[in-house]
Parts: sequence; C-alpha cells; structure tokens
Amino acid sequence: MSDLRVSLLQSTLFWKDKAKNLGMFNPRIQSLKGKTDIAVLPEMFNTGFCMDAVELAEEMDGEVVKWMKNMAAENRLIVTGSVIIKEGTNYFNRLIWMLPDGNFGYYDKRHRFGFAGENNHFTAGNKRLIASVKGWKINLMVCYDLRFPVWIRQQGGGSADAEFDLLIVVANWPERRKHAWQTLLQARAIENQCYCIGVNRVGDDGNNIYHSGNSMVVDPLGEILYAKEYEEDTFTISLDRKYLDEVRTRFPFLKDRDNFSLY
Repeated sequence: MSDLRVSLLQSTLFWKDKAKNLGMFNPRIQSLKGKTDIAVLPEMFNTGFCMDAVELAEEMDGEVVKWMKNMAAENRLIVTGSVIIKEGTNYFNRLIWMLPDGNFGYYDKRHRFGFAGENNHFTAGNKRLIASVKGWKINLMVCYDLRFPVWIRQQGGGSADAEFDLLIVVANWPERRKHAWQTLLQARAIENQCYCIGVNRVGDDGNNIYHSGNSMVVDPLGEILYAKEYEEDTFTISLDRKYLDEVRTRFPFLKDRDNFSLY
C-alpha cells in the first residue's frame, strides 16, 4: 500500500455567506492539483457553524454539492467537509466525501452539540462512513463526535483487519476549549492506533465566538506531526503506511480490544 497525501485547509469562514466562502476556497483547492489525494475543509465550510438550518440548507442537487463535484473533478482529488443538507423535513450536518469521478459518500453528524442547540435544528445520523483510498480505510467524523470514543472506536484487531487507518475530524471548535480538542485528537489516535487529522476554522463567527484553529495531524503513537494556531494555512502531509503497520505489529494492543456492536 502506498503513502497517502492529505491537505488540511484551516480557514476563516464568512458568516452565512456561501458565495464568499466557496470563492475563497476555489484558488486554495486549485493550488493542490497534482499535490494531494484529499483536501479537507472545516465543518459547515460554506456558512460557518450556524443553527439557521431552514434558511441555509441545500438539497443534494444544490449548489454546494455541485461545487464540490466540480472542484474534485477539475483538480483530480477528493474534497471533503460538512454542510447543511435538507432531506424531506429533516436537516443534517452532513459531511460529504466527493470523489473526482463524481461519486460520493456522506456521513451525517451523530452527536449534535446540544450546548449550542444543534439538537433542536438537526437530525442525528445513525451510521458511520469509512471510506477507502489507495488501500487506506478512513473514518470520517464531525466536530462534537470527537468527544465520544465508543462511536469512533476501532473494531479491527490489527494491521491486516483494522477497521480504519486514518480518522478525519472536521470542526468548528472554539478557542476556549482548544485543550480538549488537542487532547482528544491525540487520545483517539493512540487508542485506535491510527493517524488522526483534525481540521478546524479560525476567527470569530457570527456569534462572536473565537476559533484558534489548532488543526493537527497526529501519528498512531500520539505524536504531533503538524499543528497550526491562529492563522489560515494550507498544509499537505504524506502519511507513512509502513510506519503505521510497524506500530501495530510492534504494539498489538488492538487484539485485546472489547468486542461490541453500535448498530
């Protein structure tokens, strides 16, 4: 299996301004053509983390999904991040995993952030999405999910049958709780013996809540390979498959895991 190139796009988001946000991301994604396999955007990247679901939601044939398809196809990479999606009478904080050929998968945020009232506006998802790229299996999560290790937990027992190799978390995580963000990203990497990537936003949102970014890449032993605070940044890293397999072989802790079923 080959190494995997992932790009983290830590960004300011313009409050409820879809056109401005997509226009801002256009050149940043275009600059990654031929340089990465996956471009990761923050949570609700086209609006900011907002509870105005009725006002801001789009359906799956709407402009933001079309934009993701175009960006993925034109630049020959995977584009992922979450947006507000309406289906019937339900609204979802939905992470979309858009492939260059126009096929896609999606994950609806399971744990709605009740502290901000997200549970009053959005429907919870009920299943995980584990994508596959170049032989890598990738578990995709959204922000508050990071606090719930059972939902994320690795089910496979080692390198050969691990359920996932990389955990990606897209977020709008406030600066005032950055210690929890950093600690939980490391914890999820260690306990699941996987790489862990968290992509957060920077700047104030429309509720005057400040976000310091702190996007990170963590290796399977919990070592921080990249971290960025306060500034916008586009960072690409190549994840080492051989190293991941060596860690799991040297420390076969996953074989002692508890077996359980979530759904």
